[in-house]
Amino acid sequence: MSLVNTVIIISHLPIIATVIQCLCVYSKLGKALRVFSLFIFLSGFVQFTSLAFFLAGKNNMPVLHFYVAASVPCLVWFYKTVLGDYISNRIMLGIIFCFLAFTLGNSIFIQDIYRFNSNALVIESIIVIILSIFTFIFLLNDSIQEIEIQDKKSLNWINSGLFIYYLSCLLIYYYGDIILLHFSRSLVGLTWIFHSFFSIVMYTCFFIGLWKRSKTPHL
Repeated sequence: MSLVNTVIIISHLPIIATVIQCLCVYSKLGKALRVFSLFIFLSGFVQFTSLAFFLAGKNNMPVLHFYVAASVPCLVWFYKTVLGDYISNRIMLGIIFCFLAFTLGNSIFIQDIYRFNSNALVIESIIVIILSIFTFIFLLNDSIQEIEIQDKKSLNWINSGLFIYYLSCLLIYYYGDIILLHFSRSLVGLTWIFHSFFSIVMYTCFFIGLWKRSKTPHL
């Protein structure tokens, strides 16, 4: 087995751990973290479906197209739950509908389902980066009483994981087509190792965030 395949497989271990952790502590989670659990369960299902396609030597890009279209509504809903009345429902719904329209059009007319959907991934990354920055500012406000202290610790870890991952992988997504079409096989492999590393960082942050919240039952 090649180094790239080994790293990609290893990068799925934190995903397994996070999904199991989420199932175990779900009953102890507050509203925002329960909403985020949907993203974790979706990610776990899609990641392992994609890995199965990859190991079978089949094109897993259709799975990625589905994942991008489904993950953004989950994440926007999560951030809306965290930010509450500090951001308009219309704005968040507008983001979801505009993104879904864009990614559908992109998959039909520009980057079909068998190609790397870099355009949609770039837009997704920008959306998550902006929302995560707003959330960092929001959680730093000590006057906010709606969120319990323990939830704040968990949300900071989860938000940090999302911010680090999407910011770090933005260039990979932006140059995705160029990398796949024009780079050597070894450089493409190094790119996916880099991506896998930040995936590990993100899911480790998720795991820690859920673990911290599970220590104190939600009342």
